[in-house]
Amino acid sequence: MTKFVYDFAEGNKDLKDLLGGKGANLAEMTNMGLPVPPGFTITTEACQTYLATGRQPAEMAEEVSEHLAALERTMGKKLGQTDDPLLVSVRSGAKFSMPGMMETVLNVGLNDQSVRGLAAQAGNERFAFDSYRRLIQMFGKTVLGIDGEHFEGALEAAKEARGTHNDLDLDAEDLRKLIETYKQVVVEFAGREFPQDPREQMDLAVRAVFDSWNAPRAVLYRRQERIPADLGTAVNIVAMVFGNLSDDSGTGVAFTRDPASGAKGVYGDYLANAQGEDVVAGIRNTLALADLERLDKKSYDELMGIMAQLEEHYRDLCDIEFTIERGKLWMLQTRVGKRTAGAAFRIATQLIDEGLIDEREALRRVTGAQLAQLMFPHFDETGAHKKIAQGMNASPGAAVGKVVFDSYTAVKWSRSGEKVILVRRETNPDDLNGMIAAQGILTSRGGKTSHAAVVARGMGKTCVCGAEAIDVDTKARHFTLRDGSVYPEGTMVSIDGTTGEVFLGEVPVVDSPVVRYFEGELDPEADEADDLVKAVHRLMKVADGNRRMAVRANSDTEEDSARARRFGAQGIGLCRTEHMFLGDRRQLVEALILADTDDERERELAELLPLQREDFKGIFEAMDGLPVTIRLLDPPLHEFLPNITELSVRVAVAEARGEPREGDLRMLQAVHKLHEQNPMLGLRGVRLGLVIPGLFEMQARAILEAAAEHQKNGGVPRVEIMVPLVGAVQEFEAIKEDIIGVGAEVRAETGQHLEFLIGTMIELPRAALTAGQIAESAEFFSFGTNDLTQTTWGFSRDDVEAAFFSHYLEKGIFGVSPFESLDREGVGELVKIGAERGRAVRPGLKLGVCGEHGGDPESVHFFDAVGLDYVSCSPFRVPVARLEAGRANLGSSSETR
Repeated sequence: MTKFVYDFAEGNKDLKDLLGGKGANLAEMTNMGLPVPPGFTITTEACQTYLATGRQPAEMAEEVSEHLAALERTMGKKLGQTDDPLLVSVRSGAKFSMPGMMETVLNVGLNDQSVRGLAAQAGNERFAFDSYRRLIQMFGKTVLGIDGEHFEGALEAAKEARGTHNDLDLDAEDLRKLIETYKQVVVEFAGREFPQDPREQMDLAVRAVFDSWNAPRAVLYRRQERIPADLGTAVNIVAMVFGNLSDDSGTGVAFTRDPASGAKGVYGDYLANAQGEDVVAGIRNTLALADLERLDKKSYDELMGIMAQLEEHYRDLCDIEFTIERGKLWMLQTRVGKRTAGAAFRIATQLIDEGLIDEREALRRVTGAQLAQLMFPHFDETGAHKKIAQGMNASPGAAVGKVVFDSYTAVKWSRSGEKVILVRRETNPDDLNGMIAAQGILTSRGGKTSHAAVVARGMGKTCVCGAEAIDVDTKARHFTLRDGSVYPEGTMVSIDGTTGEVFLGEVPVVDSPVVRYFEGELDPEADEADDLVKAVHRLMKVADGNRRMAVRANSDTEEDSARARRFGAQGIGLCRTEHMFLGDRRQLVEALILADTDDERERELAELLPLQREDFKGIFEAMDGLPVTIRLLDPPLHEFLPNITELSVRVAVAEARGEPREGDLRMLQAVHKLHEQNPMLGLRGVRLGLVIPGLFEMQARAILEAAAEHQKNGGVPRVEIMVPLVGAVQEFEAIKEDIIGVGAEVRAETGQHLEFLIGTMIELPRAALTAGQIAESAEFFSFGTNDLTQTTWGFSRDDVEAAFFSHYLEKGIFGVSPFESLDREGVGELVKIGAERGRAVRPGLKLGVCGEHGGDPESVHFFDAVGLDYVSCSPFRVPVARLEAGRANLGSSSETR
């Protein structure tokens, strides 16, 4: 029989799939003997059953009753009893942290009678009524679906009547009146009374937590973070402890290291006389955690000891939530903390040095996506910039954009091409769409543990919090500085998430130190080297030493090739020759297309030959000794001709004036002749080489003559000629025969014994399925996953991404665009089939991938698993691919996290 409810003492941190991250870690802390309020967890399996059937498992209610009775015995009081009632919190807790995306309800069990018992037991009427009004507000919004603005408006009105901006100034009578107002809000907008039965409150709260798994913001967050949709959430029911009981009570969030920089120290936020949601919501500006030592040294010292214990136990940065109730410390949550990209690299290397993890585990703890973030530009510190505010450096980076004050506007403006900065007093989970759309987030309230900071760090988004000099007025759609200057929506600002500075206007950006390191401008071994550069260098060495796959670059020029080599590329996986036919050479291509006779065609090819040869010479020099895969001409020829509409108009106008141009008429005829309804599936690739005599032979000659000259000058060219868009082995064999003939001629003419390979791109489903036949002739395969994705899905990329991809993403048909990350089930299966069938015929067949998927972190892991020899990507993504190729070869972690 399936067990749906677990006491904290029954679980451990390895049961995240079943108990969720929060429940598993509460159980772990309980088993460590740390001060955790007693409670129990309803499993993710119960949630999965509820989401699938619309009903909770039949056995669940009885199990909950049994565990609630046990909790009541432990606490010596019953849920909601009128004198000294047991109160509980009902909290979500999925396997993966989703901060603020799902629901929590505190103080469950309070009603019109038990609130007086709580007041008498605590000797504090204000505390009891404050707890009750919080329950009605949370319950109304979370369980009954009432817009939170109705409660916020009532609270603001109560504070205004009292003449204060601080809710702590409301006395017991103010809060009693506010409770009555809240209850009227519930009746008006929910159509029912606030429930007085404590068990009904708890059961409805549990159902609301289950439902929140599929709330729009949770769905959006999962999509953004690529969290599977079928996991469900656990529910944690925990005996309440109260940070809002008195001035010697409070609540806080702490990190064992700085999540923004990775530096050791005391980091976190604390609020006296408050409940936990006040801290993460950023509603009141917090105290630094270090200030707790002055307020309550005993609790502070105990907390520091527990933090050290947890970090050593988890062997990682820990994020901790705690409450102090009248001087007694309670641990409410711990988890491996979200961190910025820079912090991830620094912390990983620190933990190696501290002996907590080894190098391989350190490599597991950083990602290619984080490395890519570190390669983004930074603000140029030279020059005069107008600083208008200073906040907390919540999530690093440099972000520039126009100020917007709500999520809707952020999304709307960004979709029209504007770069925006979302500016709020504080963010809440409903702002997620705008946070994703914005370049960065700026808040006037909150600290490093506020909702804005935690979510921004998780997304790698630049964020500055608690910029108190900025008074945000969302209704008037402007912000005001302390000097009285007012700035409307649309004002350009720049925010520095590394320093917390806010500047007026657009601040220029410069290359990051990490990019300068990869360029060879910074020595990571030097004493004065930036500690981040040292950390990146150290883990890149681990990755390079661990990876099985090589990493090449997609490059068409000598300059890009040289840069790719500096970035660690081990050759070129794709040199696109079509880019070499543009610019000044376009007229030669047009003449080639218009050629009526073999002599005319050969003349134009002869003019193109030396130009192509020069192109390849520079690339061979930049990549001396490394393989260079050159793809023969691939795109449709009409792409080199004028636009048919513009040309038709030009011809018509000339004829109307009585000034017809023979050249334009011939060109128009050629454009009409070559015009195709679907050119991506028309005359291109290998088909061009078969239809236009001499075209591919000219390219092969240019390649091999350049290689011969490089070899003659002492270089070591490693040439790989790639035939594109092959669908049948017969196509490939016809072109291969021509290339072999050219090779023999070049050897004879130059006296150089050239070695070269001839292979093909696998970019059509038929090529993958007949890979065994093609491998009988081809010496290497390179999977062109861009076109393979198009032809497998039946997509025209240029059309579909703008036409309907956004709808597919919103509806969950795609978790991510298949052009961004490889579709493993469809396109990936074809890659796997092609690799297996190719190597079954030719065991030593060299296999690579040259679509941009070669630089996508998740796709790199797939390519490693199916046994490819290399991935190839744009030069800038080469370090990312190197890191992920190393991580892909690690296997499963031996560390328990």
